[in-house]
Formats: sequence, C-alpha cells, structure tokens
Amino acid sequence: MAALLSLLALMIMNQSLKAMDFSGPDAINEAIEAGLDLDGSPIPLEMLNLYREVMDKEGARKRSGVKKSMRNRIVRSGAKHFDQETLNKLLVAAGWEGLKPKEVDFFFG
Repeated sequence: MAALLSLLALMIMNQSLKAMDFSGPDAINEAIEAGLDLDGSPIPLEMLNLYREVMDKEGARKRSGVKKSMRNRIVRSGAKHFDQETLNKLLVAAGWEGLKPKEVDFFFG
C-alpha cells in the first residue's frame, strides 16, 4: 500500500511539473518549492531541509543596501551573458563602479 501511495504521489508531482512553467527568474524557487528538480525528479528531503535552513538564516540577515545587492546580482548574472568588457561598461554607464579585480578573477578568470 505504501509503495502504491508513493507511486501515486510521484505521478501527481510529475503532472504538476508538466503544468508548471519553469522559466524566468523565479524558476528555481518554484521548482524548490515544488520539491522537484527541473527534470521532474524529486529533490531529496535532506537537501530541501538544509536549503531551507540556510535560506531562513539568510532571510534573517541584516542587509547592507539595495543598490549594493542589485549590483552583486547584476555581476553574478551578467557574467553569464556578457563578456568582461561589455559588463564593465554597462555597470559604469548605469552609475556603479566597474568590475573589481576579484570579480574579474572569479567570473572571467
């Protein structure tokens, strides 16, 4: 009976995954909330629990500033989409400081 219930739960989760649109900036968060990887496989409960514990702690952390956080996100994501020179120019043109040496080493080194 337990095996049948597990199979039924997996089938329901797979159907939910097919109905969910895992694209856009919230795709990862939506998949985590559903407990499913983007390929439809379940994320182990231990992984979900650790992730939630760390994110709860991160959510309680005092922030240093919105513009600083925006710049950090732009650098992290922008490095995936722009070459170093372009990203640096875009940052400066928007009013932020250009790429720092440690960012260049980490993202482009």
